[in-house]
Amino acid sequence: MKKKKSIANTIWTVILTIAALAWVYPIIMILMNSLKKESAISTGTAFKLPTADAFAGIANYVDAVASKGFLSSLGYSTFITITSVVAILVCCSMCAWYITRVNSPISKILYYLFVFSMVVPFQMVMFTLSQTADTLHLNMPWNIWVIYLGFGAGLAVFMFCGFVKSIPVEIEEAAMIDGCNPLQTFFLIDIHILKPTMISVGILEAMWVWNDYLLPTLVLDIKKYKTIPMLIQYFRGSYGRVEMGPMMASIMLTVIPIIIVYLAGQKYIIKGVAAGAVKG
Repeated sequence: MKKKKSIANTIWTVILTIAALAWVYPIIMILMNSLKKESAISTGTAFKLPTADAFAGIANYVDAVASKGFLSSLGYSTFITITSVVAILVCCSMCAWYITRVNSPISKILYYLFVFSMVVPFQMVMFTLSQTADTLHLNMPWNIWVIYLGFGAGLAVFMFCGFVKSIPVEIEEAAMIDGCNPLQTFFLIDIHILKPTMISVGILEAMWVWNDYLLPTLVLDIKKYKTIPMLIQYFRGSYGRVEMGPMMASIMLTVIPIIIVYLAGQKYIIKGVAAGAVKG
């Protein structure tokens, strides 16, 4: 039995290693090409390691940062991501706490509506969303977080509800005996217990908002505002030519921050997802 289990573990290790390499391969290709000269990328050597003649060093990264609109797009993406994630964490955690603690038909209906929103394809509402955003003037970087709050609430409320169910009610009752009102109980007691789920939801939502291309393209005026994914799509050099080297460098500059954030908080993602799966 031990020998069979060892063989099975080895097979699974090989399979998962191959799968991991398949996922990492595109990033490695982008990194390699971001260090090559333009001529080396366009002459069919995109899948080869950069040679001495083809090596461009950090020149592509300098060109990417110096390109028109990169820093402003980086600022827009950073602002939209931070405001959206903060709004999702605060509003959805409070909503989940209310749904879990107030056992009423309205709270149950709210919970199922949030869960249902997770299975509605974005393509079904994107044209109506674009018109609604224009009507309500939500088509600017500083208020698009309202739209992200609506689309990110489903997953966030679902995960928060699962975790809140595992928090003993006696802790909150003790806080109320000491004089805390419901808001004080939540922000002084529960929010600290919710830390693992807060971090995991925050990272998952940040990855989504940071890399999102479709929603900002539909809502924002692309002539005035471009997020990083939008800028990469419309990346042009002189005379409207696509410069592959700087474009690859800009993709790497976009990918690296979110990878660092994910690696720094991946242990919390596992804890938060496991806690959010608690069935009450």
